[in-house]
Amino acid sequence: MTLEPPSDQAGAGPATAASGWAPEIPPSHPSGRTLPDICHTLRRKLDAFLDEQTEDEVLRNVQSQARVSVGVISEALQRYGPEEISLSYNGGKDCLVLLILIMACLAGPATSSTSANGSTEERRPHRSTGPAVSSPATLQAIYIAPHDPFPEVEDFVETSTLQYHLDLRRYSVPMRSALEAYILDRPDVKAIFMGTRRTDPHCESLTHFSPTDKDWPQFMRVNPVIDWHYVEIWAFIRHLDIPFCSLYQQGFSSLGGMTNTRPNPALAIDASAKRFRPAYELVRDDEERLGRDR
Repeated sequence: MTLEPPSDQAGAGPATAASGWAPEIPPSHPSGRTLPDICHTLRRKLDAFLDEQTEDEVLRNVQSQARVSVGVISEALQRYGPEEISLSYNGGKDCLVLLILIMACLAGPATSSTSANGSTEERRPHRSTGPAVSSPATLQAIYIAPHDPFPEVEDFVETSTLQYHLDLRRYSVPMRSALEAYILDRPDVKAIFMGTRRTDPHCESLTHFSPTDKDWPQFMRVNPVIDWHYVEIWAFIRHLDIPFCSLYQQGFSSLGGMTNTRPNPALAIDASAKRFRPAYELVRDDEERLGRDR
């Protein structure tokens, strides 16, 4: 059973209070925007990207990957109710892409209509005048933090949790213990969206829907970005202008705890390895975790 692990170190951590899913009572938000508003905006942004005509091969690959991921997310949202589904979120690049895709899908599924020549055309939600009424007020999420988190990661998790209306529970204990505690806190959860990719450790054989192993807390792992490559993750984030954790600008390409994570040596600007290029300038999947001890 594999998540995208931040750390396996022990230590007690706080958890936020649950606020429910009732869309008619949205939580307070500094911008005054409800989650349905945000989802609708992101859906329009995603659909505009998918409609783009581009000669850039990487962006064309990202468009293909995003369409597959949207299909997986839409299927999960049909299989499970709002109280049955959650997101594993640690502020990293992969789960950030996943979060944006989920938000876009929560704006409502695309509908089909028949054109004059009899072919089926997709009608996307951004053609409408407002957000989907069925969008929830919050999205349930779990943050499994290392015992020694970077302040920059904690700050980004906090700000993005607020920005995207996440109902986040934070645990700073080993992964299995965190999941056991979360299932006790959220007994209705039957599926958790994961930002894992096939190049992550122990993720080679995962599929879009993979149940946990029998000796782990039982739920369905939903892996919409499992087949994305490193460069595609960053192309999506940068092309859609999605805010991300500041550590990625400092040469960190994979985020863990302060004791087991350092800037990626493949991004060093000079032999002294004191200055680094940003994470999005890395190209090879197999170099992504060179700054991690494990």
